[in-house]
Amino acid sequence: MHMIERARELRKNMTDAERKLWAVLRREHLGYKFRRQAPIGRYIVDFVCFEKKLVIEVDGGQHLSNPADQVRDHWLNTQGFRVIRFWNNDVLTNLTGVVDSIQRALKPPPQPSPQGGGSKE
Repeated sequence: MHMIERARELRKNMTDAERKLWAVLRREHLGYKFRRQAPIGRYIVDFVCFEKKLVIEVDGGQHLSNPADQVRDHWLNTQGFRVIRFWNNDVLTNLTGVVDSIQRALKPPPQPSPQGGGSKE
């Protein structure tokens, strides 16, 4: 199956947790556009904000200590993406906490304060 066809199939068959998170992400309430089940290289990620290079994965138990996920995350990191993962149960039972974590990940890193900025008396 071609990547685009596979992504379409995954969009049609999202998990309950993915559907619940997508309902928040698609409205752009967070101030950024997200895509769901988007191909990046040879992978299809659950959600991505290309502007912020942030990938969000919503995982079930099959992803617990999965070496393939580590390889995938490493490759995405080398492409400049940051990957954050949430368990299905967290999305289903603590959506507010998940959204707060995503909002923190979307914020730019704090700028260091200028050194030697004080006046000499």
